[in-house]
Formats: sequence, C-alpha cells, structure tokens
Amino acid sequence: MSIKSCVMNRCSAAVLLAASLAFLASGAGTHTRAEHPGHACVLAPGELTVDDLPAGSSAIRCGAVGRLVTHGGAGLTVPEPGTKVGVDSLTADGSSRGFTLAVAADGTVSYGYDDGEGDSAGDRSHGDARHRPSGRGDRPVRLPGSRADAPDPCADTAYSVADRKEYGTYEWFIGDGPQPGDLPRRQVRLAFEEGITAIIRGRNACGLADTIGARARFLAATGHEAGIDHMARCTVRDGMNVWDAGDLSSDSVATTCSWSRPVSRGPDRLIEADVRFNIHDYTFTDDPTGACDDAYDIRSVATHEAGHVFGLGHVGSGHENLTMYPSSFACSTTARTLGKGDVLGLRSIY
Repeated sequence: MSIKSCVMNRCSAAVLLAASLAFLASGAGTHTRAEHPGHACVLAPGELTVDDLPAGSSAIRCGAVGRLVTHGGAGLTVPEPGTKVGVDSLTADGSSRGFTLAVAADGTVSYGYDDGEGDSAGDRSHGDARHRPSGRGDRPVRLPGSRADAPDPCADTAYSVADRKEYGTYEWFIGDGPQPGDLPRRQVRLAFEEGITAIIRGRNACGLADTIGARARFLAATGHEAGIDHMARCTVRDGMNVWDAGDLSSDSVATTCSWSRPVSRGPDRLIEADVRFNIHDYTFTDDPTGACDDAYDIRSVATHEAGHVFGLGHVGSGHENLTMYPSSFACSTTARTLGKGDVLGLRSIY
C-alpha cells in the first residue's frame, strides 16, 4: 500500500470514529429509561408500576412526584422529596397487601415490600410462630375467642415494626360522612378512640405493664377525607389525620396510609396517618354477639389500624391471635386486646 493510500485510510477511520462518538453523545438511537441516573426520563401517562419507576431512579428528573405507582394490588402516590409513604390493608382472608415508597431529599426512589409474612424490606420482624410459653410453670389460659391452631396471644412474641414513630401527639379527626355500622358519629368516634387507646396504652390481658410513651388526642369532625381512594391507594396528603369510611377495593376491610420523614437518629417521624373503613363491601358492628352475621367489630379493626398509625407492621401466618395479624376476623373481638408480641413491638418503638 502506498503512503498516500495509508494516510487516506487513517483519515477515513478517524472521520468514522468521530461521527460515531457524536451520534452516541447526542442520544440518538437510544431509549431513555428511568433507571439510568443522570438522564431525564419520560414516563408514560396513567398509572405506573414499580418497574416503570424502579428503585434508584429520580422522582424529580422523571417528573414522578404526584404520580400513582402500583405493586401487588396496592398503590401509592409519589410524595414530595424527603418523604416516605406506606399503605397497609386489613383483609378478609388475612393476606398482606402493602408496600412503602420513599423519595430521598435528592429525589432518589426506594421501596419496601410486604412479603406476606409480616416482614417488609427495611422493617424489623421478631418472634417465631413456633414459640411456646417458657418459665411460667404451666400453659397460659387461652383467651376467649382465640384460635386454637395458633399460639396463645400471651405467649406469642412475634412483631413487625415499620420504621416510623409518632414523636409528639397524634391529633386526629373523624370524617363527617357515613360511618361504619350506620352508627351515630359520636358512637363511632368513641369506638375509634378505644382502638387508639388500646395501642397507646398497650392494653392487654397478659399482665404486661403500660410502658408505652405514645400519645393521641381527638380534635373534631371534619369535611376533609382520608387520603385514600376507592381502590385503597394512598393519594396526596393534606396535613390532617382523618379517620373515615367509604369505598375501598373489595379485598380491603380497612386501610391505613402513613407519611413520614427521616430524622437524624431513630425511626422516621410520622407526619400524617389516615384510616378508612370499607363500608361498601363489609358490614361493621360495635357489639358483636352470638347473633353476629359476618360483621366486623369496629373496635377490633380500629385497634389494628391504630397499630399501623403508631408504627407496627403485619405479622404473618401462624400469629392469628395477635392484633397485628392482617385479618381481624368477622364477629370477633379478640383484636381489641393486644397480645404479647403487639406490646413488645410498641415497646421497641416507644
């Protein structure tokens, strides 16, 4: 090959290389995805899934704040940076439905998933369904209405916590719309209040002392609604803790949505928690009796939901006699009273 041809070939290669680099730098011919940090991303309109907005992507660059993200039948509206939102649903069959979505101050998205056994990513679970009483000299007396195929509630030490805490006083409102059981608002408010009190005072039949430092105060009725839609998905928070009733997805007896922000040390600080009872698909009562026909006890459900408000997660299969099992069971009042694991979980937070 002549010197002239060699120079021409080198020049052609250089030109092709420069053109290729310019093409790649422009982004032409590539598909921009949310999971590529540093790139703007374009999200399709409508509902998103966790795959559309994967962990590590930026809610800011993707324009995802205020968008609905779904997973496993549950849904969350992406909150403002520096905020975490979580949804927990009480179900008729005891299946767990819930997850959390956190947006860091810089916009980075992360998730926590309820795996159906009371242990969400980032949460802490303790205890074992095989636990039996020890050091008491005899078997405990089983509480009336408890389930024989699960450990006695005063022997079961299982609990799960959700990495959030009410550092001050939980001040809450009751919605001014229809109420569970078609009962007067005052009666329902007292039932809700009993459930909340059972949690903050650790009410139990196991002889465990109240060492829980949580506080709550009822404020008033309000025209505001819980930040929960008809599919049991968390919407945009409004700064008010509202307990109300309405329509939810048919498998949700009641749902709690909680918003929190990180603190330098300890669990996240709760900034809002809303609760809704599903009166579209389920019947509620404040006085279950032998004549009860598939109705849910308002106080039992309220105690379970208040557990979520104050930072407890679900416990899984094998712990059906604990308040934080994801079903309160129709015509049962046992969840009004905490089991040992429920109390230990609250003590670990407060």
